Amino acid sequence: MSEQPTLYSYEDQPADFWAQPHPAVVIGGGPIGLIAALGLVRRGIRTVVVEAGNSVSVGSRAICTSRHTLEVLDRLGAGDLVQNDSLIWSRGRSFHRDEEVLSFEMPSSPSSVRPAMVNISQAVIEQHLIDILRAEPLATVLFEAKLTKCTEHSDSVELRVATPAGERTLSAAWVVAADGARSEVRSQLGLRLNGTSYEGRYVIADIRWKSQWPTERKVWFDPASNPGSTVIMHEQPDDVWRVDYQLDDADDADAETQPERIRERIARHFAWLGMPEEEYELVWSSLYQARALSLDSYRHGRVLFAGDAAHLVPIFGVRGLNSGAEDASTLSWTLASVINGDADPKLLDAYAWERRNAWEQNIANAKLSTLFMTPGSIGYKTTRSAVLAIANDRPVFRNLINPRQSSATHAHGSAINWANDPAEAGSTGAKPGDPIPDVYLTADKSHTLLGEGGSGFIMVGNQGIAGVLTGLAEAFGTAFPLEGARAVVLDDETRHRLAGEFGTSPKEAFVIRPEGLLLARIDTERAFDAAEIIEGVRAGTAERHVPLEPELRDVEADAARVEEVWKGVSDALDATPAAEHTVLLAKLVLLLAEDLPEPGRVQELIALAQARS
Repeated sequence: MSEQPTLYSYEDQPADFWAQPHPAVVIGGGPIGLIAALGLVRRGIRTVVVEAGNSVSVGSRAICTSRHTLEVLDRLGAGDLVQNDSLIWSRGRSFHRDEEVLSFEMPSSPSSVRPAMVNISQAVIEQHLIDILRAEPLATVLFEAKLTKCTEHSDSVELRVATPAGERTLSAAWVVAADGARSEVRSQLGLRLNGTSYEGRYVIADIRWKSQWPTERKVWFDPASNPGSTVIMHEQPDDVWRVDYQLDDADDADAETQPERIRERIARHFAWLGMPEEEYELVWSSLYQARALSLDSYRHGRVLFAGDAAHLVPIFGVRGLNSGAEDASTLSWTLASVINGDADPKLLDAYAWERRNAWEQNIANAKLSTLFMTPGSIGYKTTRSAVLAIANDRPVFRNLINPRQSSATHAHGSAINWANDPAEAGSTGAKPGDPIPDVYLTADKSHTLLGEGGSGFIMVGNQGIAGVLTGLAEAFGTAFPLEGARAVVLDDETRHRLAGEFGTSPKEAFVIRPEGLLLARIDTERAFDAAEIIEGVRAGTAERHVPLEPELRDVEADAARVEEVWKGVSDALDATPAAEHTVLLAKLVLLLAEDLPEPGRVQELIALAQARS
């Protein structure tokens, strides 16, 4: 990880550049804006990127990159570059003081092309994307260009930009707002994020430290080095470690973010771990507070929002950059289709709905992680201590400790999903809207699903319906020339091996969208019309789309029950004066004892609780 990023100076453009309308202007040159811009130019859309800074970001910021994000980068020619610079990891361990209370392995399959998660500084990803984008003839990147005004018109958006050469005006047919949590576009349009801001604060630091520790995520709850709070450590490439630690409510943030204080805190943690003489260099630091906020809609006329400009998610579970990359990947192909005249602008309403729903999916998990990782009230602090004390004796409580690592979100209920019979779609195997990971198609790993399909639409099915797949690919390729389409025909052995990714019927065809989501499941033994499916995408709504069904988060019933009880007890404590907490809990135990079949069981549980206090 370079500590001195490449600096880019503003390069003024000729008069005709400013005079002409631009099909797409991306505000923000962070990873999300760069992914969106590169996705557009690779589809033949002339694109301008407006970035206020003059380099990639400084510090690790987002460090955990998921399999699905690597697949997004694959389509842009950056997947290998990023993975080769990364550390692969799959294991996490959590401790209560010095006792391990959780160990997890992220799921992976022998057929998976990319690892479940890699660690790499956000700055490195940005640099690779900038290098690729600046080589694209259809791309113009304006560094040191700060947006000062954004005015929407019926057929365009006027952008005023402050540059070292003076103020300039850009006219854009469409604007992608990817300018981060403090989005100037959002401010200019009078929009605001809504949701929850959590109380807990974390200091985030990068240190250069040579260590023999394995590459895994480590969390300590209530360590002696940070009593009552949390410390998190992650390894990055080049002997850089990310250290996050929670501040106490009474701590002064200004004092705690001074370099000497950060070094003192980290040294104290190393000493507690039995490594008092460890030498390290403080590289970068910042202060973080968890937020779960979102715009109500990610489309505002001709302005589309993505990444932190559209939504904020807590860092626990590493969903920030990964969810933003999903935004940009979906946005680039849908917007390119609209700009090229292949789809109605209503397709962008589908984008806005899908990604807002994806934020809700992320928050459903991240909210629980945040309440546990950074409890902001006496109720949640009390119950977290209780959970940590009994987790080893009662494994079901470990689900509350699990950081719920990021996984690709789905688009169930999207207006463009299609199936012969919506009521039966996805009864087994993948559902329309599910993410389809890249997988090896051959035993020698020489061919992959996304490698065969490229970045366009992919038709997948058994060799017995090869003719149907070819016909679908021709129809989609004609309708969406910027995307193109390919048929991937599976032999019987491959279909059986990949049955878990798709389904079990040899007569089914699967249509995969350019960003890897399943668009349609087609039972080829039933009547279907390819033109109807295509028109559903082009119009932004399918005639036979698959409705969104209420669904529980992906946890076992016992774990879901424990979560509800944990939240209920925590909220009850918060609603009760602290002086009455003991009486409240005593009353709760007595009332629950009434439902136990054996009174002696209460004494056993009391003894267990006393032993683990």
